[in-house]
Amino acid sequence: MQNFRTHLRGMAAAGALVMSIATATPALAVSDEQTLIDHSVGTLQDLRTDKAFGNARQLLHEARAILIAPRIFKAGFFFGGEGGQAVLLVRGAHGWSDPAFYQVASASFGLQIGAQSSEMIMFVMTTKALDALMQDKFKIGANAGIAVATLGSTVEGATTAHAGADLVVWASSSGAYAGISLDGTVVEPLRDGDANYYGHPVTSSDIVLRHTVRAHGASALVHSLDAL
Repeated sequence: MQNFRTHLRGMAAAGALVMSIATATPALAVSDEQTLIDHSVGTLQDLRTDKAFGNARQLLHEARAILIAPRIFKAGFFFGGEGGQAVLLVRGAHGWSDPAFYQVASASFGLQIGAQSSEMIMFVMTTKALDALMQDKFKIGANAGIAVATLGSTVEGATTAHAGADLVVWASSSGAYAGISLDGTVVEPLRDGDANYYGHPVTSSDIVLRHTVRAHGASALVHSLDAL
């Protein structure tokens, strides 16, 4: 009988230990990919209040896809081999896709301002430009037939600069027009980012064109695009 009571006390102590460990376990950290998505929502909100983005809704209505880079960093006055990460979403018959993850890098982004970081949105206006982004590596300026336009610093410029362009680019730092030049910029998929976020290896085309995966964490970004 004494042994049985000792056994029960041992089981209770073990249970208490398990409960204390469980309650002490911290919540799972937010992934880098989810943080990038959340920051992209903030970039969309910045665009809504930027005067240089006067025809935002019209551009978005016409665009085949959108690439959002919420943080592009540089070391000096001009970018020197610096860049940032981005998400690509494609608009289809049933709305916007979930995001695929990309890397944006350049020897010199040619910013006309001296800020240390900026945000950028690239509107993919044609199927030709979207096909280029589906490649393993797309270098802007090196692909014949891909015309790039940047939004002007006035509302008038914003409504006319994109005429006939395959890609239309907006960039800002703290709401100031950045006048970005993307010639030579490389845009390529982040395979590891896609795999980390969706739980298994998947291609950009699988995500944004074939819709083989979905992620609840991207719903706020998709809804922000719909609202814009």
